[in-house]
Amino acid sequence: MIFLKYISILGSTGSIGRQALDVIRNNQNYKVVGLSANNNIELLEEQAQEFKPNIIAVYNEEKAKILKHRLDGSDIEVVSGLEGLNRVATESSANIVLTSVVGMIGLIPTLKAIEHGKSIALANKETLVTAGKLVMNAAKDKGISIIPVDSEHSAIFQCLNTENEKEISKIILTASGGPFRGMNYDEIKDVTVKDALKHPNWSMGKKITIDSATMMNKGLEVIEAKWLFNIDIEKIDVVVHPQSIVHSMVEYVDGSIIAQLGITDMRIPIQYALTYPRRTSNNLEKLNLSRIGTLTFEKPNYKTFPCLALAYEAIKIGGTMPAVLNAANEVAVDMFLKEKIKFYDIPRIIEHTMEKHSIIKEATMDDILNSDKWARKIISKDFKG
Repeated sequence: MIFLKYISILGSTGSIGRQALDVIRNNQNYKVVGLSANNNIELLEEQAQEFKPNIIAVYNEEKAKILKHRLDGSDIEVVSGLEGLNRVATESSANIVLTSVVGMIGLIPTLKAIEHGKSIALANKETLVTAGKLVMNAAKDKGISIIPVDSEHSAIFQCLNTENEKEISKIILTASGGPFRGMNYDEIKDVTVKDALKHPNWSMGKKITIDSATMMNKGLEVIEAKWLFNIDIEKIDVVVHPQSIVHSMVEYVDGSIIAQLGITDMRIPIQYALTYPRRTSNNLEKLNLSRIGTLTFEKPNYKTFPCLALAYEAIKIGGTMPAVLNAANEVAVDMFLKEKIKFYDIPRIIEHTMEKHSIIKEATMDDILNSDKWARKIISKDFKG
């Protein structure tokens, strides 16, 4: 059988990866040739048996040995570590790579995929947050498409009908507001991990859900949008839209605003990224505006959610600062999830780390990776948790 696209998925056991496989399960024109996971070998084994890829990677080397033994006798190659992720990202038969791993670990495999001429369906925020200039330049040099998977960036991608930046007045990213929308500092300061994981609209992984609660996810998306769409940071706005029906908008200089609407189901932007430039039907629920009734919009509260302001500050400073912001956020969120710190310690740790950083403006990949390591080391030293 001849397939339209051959797909490798980095992070196939995570939320985005599982939903991507559901999309592929319902579209016989696409063949999975590579899968990867961190350490969930039980689910990865099930996925491997169903989709029969050429290669699978387990980042945890001990878990990779166990899975290799379980799959003994199959034609599936099992690899491990960062080198294993790179192997899946550069699998020779793949023509599109979905990068949906969470964290800085997604950067190097994404760049390797670009170097090998693979189109990228991007669901890893850290890739563009930390190294947006380098990644976009590499994609341009290779003539590679980077198609956003995040619902907000997918919306903007679909709404843009010009390559002339002068015709764009602004990009408007919508935010749900998370579980603490409308609350003040005193109401939020003692919230628990359980409270913060109760997202009102979306089903996501724990780290991303906490980022939504702090609104750092929107800050990271602002940085991504700057690089994805080659637009000045001053032209990127955030508006809180609690219904999560309008996924984002583009305002043009003539006053027209084009928006993309849809139900809160990540399989829609995932499908579009995998089928682009085509659209295909699916069996998902369709949006019923008359049933929704009302759509509302609010300004974000930068005082109550300081992480959003910190992200704007980091990208305006530029250089290695976004990498430091991202690393500090990853560590602080992990500490909060482990109940070592309180909710508002997250922005406090991020700001402290940014203030101590000596910025490198024209950053190389080594500079970015070293700044990431530096930030993690500083937090380990200054905040015992």
